[in-house]
Amino acid sequence: MSPSIDLEGSAPVSFAQRLAASEAFKTLFDEGMNLVEEAAAYLDGAGREQAKALGRNDSLAYAAESMRLTTRLMQLASWLLLQRAVNEGELTLDQAASEKRKVKLSCQDQAAAPEVFARLPQDLRHLVCESLRLQARIIHLDQLLYLDPGAPFAAPAVSPVQQQLDRLRAAFG
Repeated sequence: MSPSIDLEGSAPVSFAQRLAASEAFKTLFDEGMNLVEEAAAYLDGAGREQAKALGRNDSLAYAAESMRLTTRLMQLASWLLLQRAVNEGELTLDQAASEKRKVKLSCQDQAAAPEVFARLPQDLRHLVCESLRLQARIIHLDQLLYLDPGAPFAAPAVSPVQQQLDRLRAAFG
């Protein structure tokens, strides 16, 4: 006879909360903080020299990308620090959710058009791409952690491509 397990009143285990408190989170945290340091060192050092060598339009694109990079990294670092505070018991998940409202965690793409972005210094492009990858991972984890478990899943929005195809079909029968 197998032992019975009483599951009455037990809450489901949150994969996201376990992940956020794991070694994987510590690795993500270290990666994020290292990227902040790397970007700061670049923008205050070699980046200044590389920016001076650019033409006017590319220089404007460099400025826009570096501002977005800095903003993105500061928001990601704020989120990581909040989550670390939860992991260390300094904040509850509810307190972090309240504080998180001050962190504008949003999906930002690169500012420059692809052909302009390709002319920017390799070091800046690398930092932007790494920050975008980190941003996607953090936004995904954030959605898993702070999604209201009682809220129904929203139906996916109609694809803009599908809308255009529907219009073409309607127009051309």
